Amino acid sequence: MTKDEMIEALNGDLADEFARAIQYINHAALITGARFGSIQKELLVHATEEMQHATTLADQVAFLGGKPNTAVDAIATSDDSEEMLRQDLAGEQAAVARYKIRIRDAMAMGEYGLARVLQDILVMEEEHVKDLENALGL
Repeated sequence: MTKDEMIEALNGDLADEFARAIQYINHAALITGARFGSIQKELLVHATEEMQHATTLADQVAFLGGKPNTAVDAIATSDDSEEMLRQDLAGEQAAVARYKIRIRDAMAMGEYGLARVLQDILVMEEEHVKDLENALGL
């Protein structure tokens, strides 16, 4: 992978982090039902963490000589509380898979600092998966 390809990939990740933050805020506002009371607050924590990821990714793009984008990926919506959580879970599972690839590519490029930063993001994304799986009883 070239540096330009990594910048493009990280900008894609950045757009996804923006979308996930918006999606979490939307879902936290709309989710209903007693069984979802505790996860509702956790969704707002996730939103904050996703914005931290976005900030980190923007810094890494700039460090690599690129320009962080302001694009936002698709945002999943639903009128069903359980479906909202399933949408959030799918987004987190996709992020985990992407970051594993990105870490491998950064290591192959000799970008060890970038790989470390991405590992920190990966750990948080894996925690999000666990939170959502617990809320869904999976």
